[in-house]
Amino acid sequence: MPNPLSPLSPALAILASEGRVLPATGQAIVDMASTDPDEIYDRLITDTSLVEGIWESRRSLYQPVTPVSRSERHLFRYFLDGSVRTYFIGTILEHERSSPLQIAQIGAAGVHREGNGRLRVVTIRHKTLLLLDKSSLSDQLWNGLTEAVRQVPNCILRATSDDDLFGKGVQEKRSRGAHKANWAMREEEIALVRDDLAYRPSDHWLVSDGSLGNEYVDWPGAPLIGVAKSFQRDLQFKIGSGPRGQTLNLYQLLSSLEEGHRTAVFPRWAGEAREGKIVFWYVRIRPQRGLDYPLMGVVKIEMPNPNREAVESDLVDLISGAVCAERSVTPHGRDSRWHAHLYAISIAERVIKDQFYSQEVIKAAIRWPEMQDTII
Repeated sequence: MPNPLSPLSPALAILASEGRVLPATGQAIVDMASTDPDEIYDRLITDTSLVEGIWESRRSLYQPVTPVSRSERHLFRYFLDGSVRTYFIGTILEHERSSPLQIAQIGAAGVHREGNGRLRVVTIRHKTLLLLDKSSLSDQLWNGLTEAVRQVPNCILRATSDDDLFGKGVQEKRSRGAHKANWAMREEEIALVRDDLAYRPSDHWLVSDGSLGNEYVDWPGAPLIGVAKSFQRDLQFKIGSGPRGQTLNLYQLLSSLEEGHRTAVFPRWAGEAREGKIVFWYVRIRPQRGLDYPLMGVVKIEMPNPNREAVESDLVDLISGAVCAERSVTPHGRDSRWHAHLYAISIAERVIKDQFYSQEVIKAAIRWPEMQDTII
């Protein structure tokens, strides 16, 4: 098998010639974001932790839903997921300054489910990232590296010192790199939806894994929802007003949510002019019995609502029932979020992960020479 990272040889040669390389012990160490990136993303795209009011035609806090199978109504036709793997491969020293060097594999995949239930891949994006702290490197080194990476197809150089939505508040350099890679993966997902999957038949819904970013506030394309397995936990819900009004935290709200039921629809707050342009609700797809805490077995569903009007409850029931019917997969032991997996989303995730090189391949591909004669 030829070395899959050989196109990066010129870039690593610049790093070795312009600075001193301290290779990672074992050559490649997996770097994870310090906190669940999906939960962080969900918190960052919401401007407040207080949710007020119900945003649908019915006013009940909980509503039973009936699973809607594909044979009854084939609502969801397209499914999207992304994935990322980040490795720490060394430290670059330049005079008195230093920067961790990380490499990441990112990608997103979209699958289509045909009328007979067969899933096929319709679009896939896969890129390699080099991640360094630009503020700790000279312009000469950075400019040379930029030019070298520009010659490598599907490779991106990212400065971990630059702020983005994921990097806010993260100080440790390697953690910033892992979060930066997650943000780049999120960008690939959004681009895939916008460029490859936006113009579908109006009755062919798309299910995207994770919360919907503010890019979907005025979504003009075919209908879609985001289904999040991990989500913001510090929300407070103000229900009603006057003596009968109550405020519930998320755990209180979901502890009373039974299997096959959904909550009311709530508006997501993203600035006054955007309130209600994305709405969300929770659905319990697995019973609490045998699970560790109330949030397990629950997914958060988000949907664009550009007109900001109350959503029709019958539509929410239909979407929720179709989501319940997608829960078949149970990758217990393989994924800590097995309790909230949807089958077709798990297939899209597997498609993109199959494009990634294993940690063993990455380790074998990166060989820092002892005398800085860097050859991959």
